[in-house]
Amino acid sequence: MSEPDWDLLASEFPLRPGVTYLNHGSFGPSPRVVLEARREWLERIESDPCDFFIRQLDKALADAREQVARFVGCRADDLAFVENATTGMNIVAASFPLEPGDAVIMSDHEYGAVVRIWERACRRRQARLVWRPVPMHVGSPDEVVEALLDELPPRSRLLVFSHVTSSTAVVFPAEALCRLARERGLAVCVDGPHAIGMRPVDLQRLDCDYYTASCHKWLSGPFGSGFLYVAPRAQHAIEPVVMSWGRTPLGELNRQRTWRDEFDWVGTRDVSSYLALPAAIEFLESVGLERFRLRTHELACEARQRISSLTGMAPLTPDSLDWYGSMVALPLPRGDGPPLQQALWERAGIEVPIMTWQDRRILRVSCHVYTKPTDIDRLVDELATELASGSNP
Repeated sequence: MSEPDWDLLASEFPLRPGVTYLNHGSFGPSPRVVLEARREWLERIESDPCDFFIRQLDKALADAREQVARFVGCRADDLAFVENATTGMNIVAASFPLEPGDAVIMSDHEYGAVVRIWERACRRRQARLVWRPVPMHVGSPDEVVEALLDELPPRSRLLVFSHVTSSTAVVFPAEALCRLARERGLAVCVDGPHAIGMRPVDLQRLDCDYYTASCHKWLSGPFGSGFLYVAPRAQHAIEPVVMSWGRTPLGELNRQRTWRDEFDWVGTRDVSSYLALPAAIEFLESVGLERFRLRTHELACEARQRISSLTGMAPLTPDSLDWYGSMVALPLPRGDGPPLQQALWERAGIEVPIMTWQDRRILRVSCHVYTKPTDIDRLVDELATELASGSNP
């Protein structure tokens, strides 16, 4: 199969001229074909909202859910659409049966919103959120597994971890963590926004209890499109955080009640983001999933090598696709992150996040279909200038 025309594919993304966009991991833009699919769905809805919501919505959601379920390797019956991974994680936290004295296990690489969600859930139920530090520089999957699962405290009930971490861009050994957690009697909730599209995901093989995802990241679905996967063994306890009628009007007539009903009809809302997800899947599959993953990893690898050489600071993981994919995080010399991020944007039009993790300044580079080698060149050159200027020590 011939190599894609990457320049032509890049033109499908309506990025503003002059912007070097290296932050797909936070806010991934959609290609025009996805934007058009969403526009068409919205026009269809607006042309006769009563007909759409009463007679068409149930089947439209079911068809889209089948495509997403195929892409992530699960039954459509085990998947519900939610706005994003944060919404899904709130649903899990509100539903999981914690008792006073129970423990939720979490690594120190987790996303800040996820941390806040489980801090509140544990506080409300007098449970404990137990932090397990994973080394900043990891060398083997066993280090991650041992850090999270060795010598668990009494009454450990749930393991929460990121498939691909946000601040550090590390691919955690998800299959091993899920398998060993089950052997130790823990339920597992995987935070997966960065994995969908970037990594092969097979939820039935993973066999976690819950998996939350945002599809506006690497899959390049519309903003406001995500899903919550719940294994059959855990579906009986799932409850919505927003209560409405509990199912679509047509679903009330045509099928038996399921756990998903509470999420299919959460009042009247714009569902076009969910219904455009098959267009996002089709776009990425037309590029070729393995070609997309390999090219974006190669660009991330280039950024990793050159920025590490610039700073003299060791990367966080071994140099392998097993440890990082289309996104890589790199330590920078100590300093304040926001001023440096703002300077790169104001002076060079570069969008790249610079955050603080474990009191260290971390730069995270995301690469996608539209990313070019010249984008990496520009980042390295401008970063070198900023670091040498002394204005961002």
